[in-house]
Amino acid sequence: MSIPFNLPPKIGGEEQLIYKVISQNKKLSGDGVFTKKCNEWIEHNLDTPKALLTTSCTHALEMAAILIDIKPGDEVIAPSYTFVSTVNAFVLRGAKIVFIDIRPDTMNIDENLIEKAITEKTKVIVPVHYAGVSCEMDKILEIAKKYNLFVVEDAAQGVMANYKGQALGTMGDLGCFSFHDTKNYSMGEGGALLIKNKSFLERAEIIREKGTNRSKFFRGQVDKYTWVDIGSSYLPSELNAAYLYAQLLVADKININRLRTWNKYYEGLLSLKEEGKIELPYIPSGCTHNGHMFYIKCKDMSVRTSLMDFLKQNNINTAFHYVPLHSSIAGLNYSRFHGEDIYTTRESERILRLPMYYNIKDEYVVEVIEKIKLFFAK
Repeated sequence: MSIPFNLPPKIGGEEQLIYKVISQNKKLSGDGVFTKKCNEWIEHNLDTPKALLTTSCTHALEMAAILIDIKPGDEVIAPSYTFVSTVNAFVLRGAKIVFIDIRPDTMNIDENLIEKAITEKTKVIVPVHYAGVSCEMDKILEIAKKYNLFVVEDAAQGVMANYKGQALGTMGDLGCFSFHDTKNYSMGEGGALLIKNKSFLERAEIIREKGTNRSKFFRGQVDKYTWVDIGSSYLPSELNAAYLYAQLLVADKININRLRTWNKYYEGLLSLKEEGKIELPYIPSGCTHNGHMFYIKCKDMSVRTSLMDFLKQNNINTAFHYVPLHSSIAGLNYSRFHGEDIYTTRESERILRLPMYYNIKDEYVVEVIEKIKLFFAK
């Protein structure tokens, strides 16, 4: 028995909707029936003024950088413990990334360090909701308002998670989702841009349509469409959108299933936490997570490496996560770290992610828990 680390979600209705795209709708390119259904589902269920399906969360972030008019020399405040797309989108526009330390309890940006990193060049704060657990958005939004900064939420892992009753990705000026193979809801490759700041609505459509006013043309608002702004091709295929929509129709079912697995891990490993051998994820008050991942923290990197090797020998696939961006080759060129790196590197070296996906077998979860306990017993 080999236990995979991840399997893309599949609920059983995807083939039927994809067949409908091919046989009935006969439109494979973007912004067809299912693309619009996905947009409407996000807007209605997550209470956001506008959602636009994109080819990836990376592209949603790139659109955000264009919309807030990032220019060379602008500064972007973000955590270093994140995926490269979080900051690459802004570097492509010439920005300098200013990394600050994370909170060791949630692995999210430390909201109490943001204000000290602000300069006259700061343009935007980019909170990353790690593992579908929200950053302290009240504090972040308060700082942004005080200094007239934009907030772009990287909620790649946050679909169906909440902060004080508000969906992640809907609180900043712009929010970005991922529907990659590794996410709770998938279309293979895909994402979405959520727009709260309504001043961005018209331009977002233009940027997404290669810089043309094509959307206005199809709505009959102009008699012909033309090139009016910069942009690119950020529209996913209808085939991808149909695959995603089948899952959105049963989003609660998927969410409940993942939370059940998350809770099973937590309860099964709680005794090791109480013995001081590992740390478990922390969910702050007011945050409702989505079971995106389950990780444990080992004492240090050497213990983590030994545990990974032991689990691999027992046919259990695990993974660590991000190597802090400020220590990377590109990070040294395009960023600076403000303040001291107390937790970012240290905590990143302790994390071990366990197998986690929709409908993972209970016996797999039990096996993982038992083998981790066996490792620490030795």
